Amino acid sequence: MRDREKDAVQTLKEPDFIRQSRKDAGVYLYYRKIKDKFICVVCKHLNGDGFIITTYITDRIKEGEEIWRRG
Repeated sequence: MRDREKDAVQTLKEPDFIRQSRKDAGVYLYYRKIKDKFICVVCKHLNGDGFIITTYITDRIKEGEEIWRRG
């Protein structure tokens, strides 16, 4: 993800969909399609604050409850 910080920020601002982690209810995965792949930004929501755990590019969507989708 080197030199892709703007893509991560854009994914948080305008995700295509958001899923909640199956393993940790406080972790959310923000996905945005870029060409034939997805950028995923994994965030922990904690006491009204949050932080980014990691970001990566993938062609597979993690399992978990979809909590929001762009209409």
